[in-house]
Amino acid sequence: MLAAVSPALCGQQESLQQMISRSLAVAERQCIALGRTAEVKDSVLPRTFTGRRVRMAGYKSWICGFYPGTLWLLYGYSGNDTLRALAEKFTARVEPAKRLKNTHDLGFMLYCSFGNGYRLTGNRHYLDVMAEGARNLAGRFNERVGAIQSWGTSRKWQFPVIIDNMMNLEFLEFMAKETGNLRYDTLARRHSNTTMANHFRRDYSSYHVVSYDTLTGKPNAKHTHQGYADESAWARGQAWALYGFTMMYRETGVRAYLNHARRVAAYITGVADMPADKVPYWDFDAPGRPDTYRDASAAAIMASAFIELSTLDKSADSSRWLDYGVAQLRSLSSPRYMAEPGRNGCFVLMHSVGNMNKRSEVDAPLSYADYYFVEALLRLKKVIDGQG
Repeated sequence: MLAAVSPALCGQQESLQQMISRSLAVAERQCIALGRTAEVKDSVLPRTFTGRRVRMAGYKSWICGFYPGTLWLLYGYSGNDTLRALAEKFTARVEPAKRLKNTHDLGFMLYCSFGNGYRLTGNRHYLDVMAEGARNLAGRFNERVGAIQSWGTSRKWQFPVIIDNMMNLEFLEFMAKETGNLRYDTLARRHSNTTMANHFRRDYSSYHVVSYDTLTGKPNAKHTHQGYADESAWARGQAWALYGFTMMYRETGVRAYLNHARRVAAYITGVADMPADKVPYWDFDAPGRPDTYRDASAAAIMASAFIELSTLDKSADSSRWLDYGVAQLRSLSSPRYMAEPGRNGCFVLMHSVGNMNKRSEVDAPLSYADYYFVEALLRLKKVIDGQG
């Protein structure tokens, strides 16, 4: 299967091994350079590069864990002590997030940073930080709704739950296994079941926001916040859905989660006007296609999820998922999307879309695009090495 998508580098495509090694080398060089720029600024972390400036964010931002997480992933790959030193420095800047009770993003914030750090170093302080954050994340669970609240109550939404929230369940599953507190596993499963029941259309595309009535526990609104329209398929939302349910099957072994991930994967791979390079438009239904913005971050998240799904799904579709993820990585590793060293504010990937509706971070690098790109490359490496 792999041989079919990785011909030798003889005027054709480079091998997958060569692509992975080259891309990770660029990522390592960029991340170290970015760290040198950011470490002189107190208490902030890299977010994006716009207006010829690296833009930073504090620990309250949902993206704060991605840059230190990328450093940890690269350190685990190369063992470069410079990467570890930077990872420790920037992970420490995320620590105050453990006390936050007004966000569902604590998995993004703490698990990507402290979780990867703990996995690679065994530092018990990292586990203590995550323990406090997990308690606060679990505190946002509503028994009647059966889900973790994403954002605050507003005139528009009583109890909003966004598809992104699936990504924070890995944090709870990890803490359930690490601490023996099985309530975290129970909450993650209930949130997944509620999302599976209410967030998806007949074709298995996902709504971005579902709001629930807190008296009945039933959905009372289905909207978008970052997509083109309420009934459109926001690209990164579809990526979160694929990744989240694939992860939940890995963590729990619940067959329904695998079946759901497969249906979401079939929807994505079946999109009729997906660009040939498989880097999606920012919304699958965005106006102006094909002359509209792509979202490399969505492609990176999808690639990571497709590669993992290929290792978990034992059906004949396994090779289909792998080939799709590999195709996305080949595109992202090309000069069209991967920056030359020293360019792009020292972020790795170009051409992502943060929030089109607010004209924020449009056609820009994003720290989470880099994180999932590196994760996808490392997952593919494990598959090639026979460890997947």
